[in-house]
Amino acid sequence: MNSKTKNDIAWEQLFFKFNILIELEKNIVFLITADQIREFREPRLMTKFDHKKTLPSIFKKHNLSIIPLTRGTYLLSYFDAYYPFDDEDYKEVELKYVDFPENIVSIDYENISSEAGAIHCAYLSGIFNDFLDVENLNYTFSGRMSSGTFTFNIWNHKIAKDIPIKVENSQVEIDAGFETSDSLIIVEAKNSVSSDFLIRQLFYPYKLWLPKVPKRIRLIFMIYTNGVFKLYEYFFNNAGNYNSLKLVKHKNYGIGYFEIDIIEIEEILNSVKKVKEPKVPFPQADSFDRIINLLELLNQQNELNREEITLNYDFDVRQTNYYSDAGRYLGLIDKKNDNKQVVYFLTSKAHDLFKLNIKNRQLKLVELILEHNVFAETLKLYLQKLESPTTSEIINIMVKSDLYNVSAKTTYIRRSRTIQSWIDWILDLRQNISV
Repeated sequence: MNSKTKNDIAWEQLFFKFNILIELEKNIVFLITADQIREFREPRLMTKFDHKKTLPSIFKKHNLSIIPLTRGTYLLSYFDAYYPFDDEDYKEVELKYVDFPENIVSIDYENISSEAGAIHCAYLSGIFNDFLDVENLNYTFSGRMSSGTFTFNIWNHKIAKDIPIKVENSQVEIDAGFETSDSLIIVEAKNSVSSDFLIRQLFYPYKLWLPKVPKRIRLIFMIYTNGVFKLYEYFFNNAGNYNSLKLVKHKNYGIGYFEIDIIEIEEILNSVKKVKEPKVPFPQADSFDRIINLLELLNQQNELNREEITLNYDFDVRQTNYYSDAGRYLGLIDKKNDNKQVVYFLTSKAHDLFKLNIKNRQLKLVELILEHNVFAETLKLYLQKLESPTTSEIINIMVKSDLYNVSAKTTYIRRSRTIQSWIDWILDLRQNISV
């Protein structure tokens, strides 16, 4: 399998044609135009990388990033352009439930299919009001805007110092803007789970609005997946420094309270009918939340090819294969070849899953996991011991479960981690639906 994406190949051609690595050695930065990029591929596909993992392979190899300066020019350099979610500040927090207005019938809050839909639900249910600790919140703007002209400094790790940047009329897209009597709130919304985000998505809107309003600007990054709204508030402690972003607070919300208790999980465990192990790779996908997220994305998009998943959802090519195969293992994702591309889509079983409310959807996923003997026996052992089974205990269960194409010791160890993490996901449902 060729692990290179079309972006990988096109950027390698650009680097060769313009001697970009040599120019970077001489000048630290390299200016490239949309017209130069267009010779090899459409610029909008070649310059939008919301996560570090989605950068072209040659960028990752040399630790490079790209930022827009105008509507038609971009700057390549050794920028620290992304902000991670793996800090201690992002430890899990309790899920707070809110009610949805009974008189609103045009939105199904249990089947949100877009980032815009998630914003509307968070607004109508009062999630934004609670998180921001405000009463009167007015929804005032959204969409594409011109950045105007501004300057800032950004950290360059190659020379270990900030370098100045000037932006002139670059395109800025804002998912939602709100106002209170004393604040302007800018919201960036995502419907995919990620390990980091592009700081520019908050910084450019912040720089756009800072000189325009006499109010305090509050920056909100929101992730919606699997019935959970994760909200983060940030601020820049230096308006002229791209890398001065700091976390203020983080809260999780759900709409419509419900509980899943251990009795419901045990009932599924004791009654589920086992299935024969499918002839697809045994899962190596440690985050079950990201499997759910991939299902949601396919439910929204209908079909996605391997490159679309890899470029847009914080996966590398290997993870795209792992997580799509995990969905195939559960009978929820299928694939086909379309014009020499691998295309993934949901099965009828998955479409039925999304007809269920949030609670029953989780319980159905538990059932689909426990249909497989290796997961059911591991959960039984967990409940008997009242603690996590050891790796060797899980591997013993795996050996007895006649798994497809699993034989090497190292493979057993890697796959055992997935089994443990999926069991942890099931047991975590007792507290709340968490992401």
